[in-house]
Amino acid sequence: MPKPRVLVSGASGFVGQRLIMRLLLDKKCAPIAAARRVTQLQGLCPVVSFDLDNPADWPALNGVDVVVHTAARVHVMNELAKDALAEFRKVNVEGTLQLAKRAAEAGVRRFIFISSVKVNGESTLPGKPFSADDMPAPQDPYGVSKYEAEQALKKLALETAMEVVIIRPPLVYGPGVKANFLSMLRWLDKEVPLPLGAIHNQRSLVALGNLVDFIVTCINHPAAANQTFLVSDGEDLSTPQLLNRLASALEKRSRLIALPEWLILSVATLLGKQAVASRICGSLQVDISKNYELLGWTPPISSDRAMRQTAIHYQETLVKHRA
Repeated sequence: MPKPRVLVSGASGFVGQRLIMRLLLDKKCAPIAAARRVTQLQGLCPVVSFDLDNPADWPALNGVDVVVHTAARVHVMNELAKDALAEFRKVNVEGTLQLAKRAAEAGVRRFIFISSVKVNGESTLPGKPFSADDMPAPQDPYGVSKYEAEQALKKLALETAMEVVIIRPPLVYGPGVKANFLSMLRWLDKEVPLPLGAIHNQRSLVALGNLVDFIVTCINHPAAANQTFLVSDGEDLSTPQLLNRLASALEKRSRLIALPEWLILSVATLLGKQAVASRICGSLQVDISKNYELLGWTPPISSDRAMRQTAIHYQETLVKHRA
């Protein structure tokens, strides 16, 4: 029996590239990398040009069994577009739906959409995690666009023979991570004192390896069809716990100062950084029991191991840059 052909959009990105490498390693699928620029995957598997903004240049999907759609206009902290929601909709809703329609017309069996926990909302009360079947409550343009894309895909699944799987990860970290997580690594590596020692929150994260493992499970598992899932490491951490674990992974001292949360939020508001402070101080937990109950899936990589892998990659990258 021929291997299922799996096209991964956004294959040059953080999640897409790691997914392709995993599929090549497993040798159970024949991956096709769809990327907007040349990647290190060139020569390892078929690579086709793909840009969500240019549907005319999209590759033919005939013969593809599964599409894993990781490409997106991603959430940014300092949005510059005058109409951010319109920009997100153009790529994350309209682009996604066009790709999915082409997939259905080409006979693609399953379309896996990497959405976001932001569809559920921005925060939870401690001990009251989001579940995959909660009423969505997106609050920013990125979250709204992902929710609208989910709704469009569910409608398409009802109208065609193509199955749809929706996966909503929280913050994804791992080797090569960027943005705020990379900033934390830099602060901890320099042993910068951080005023975050008195925060008592709980946050779910997902290691890149765990997210990729879950996506691979969803490629073929029959029970994943037309389901929505949340995914995490299965262990929630407070901000101080996260910083202490990362510092340990870097073999550094964490220098956490116990400032009151209200003071942190007040100063952040004055500096125009209220959204950042809310994420650092607030809770966001997800319940992944559905993943085990329906698919028999549990996270294969511990948080500590994933953080050590992330720290080692960060340190090796620093050495290369200094050489």
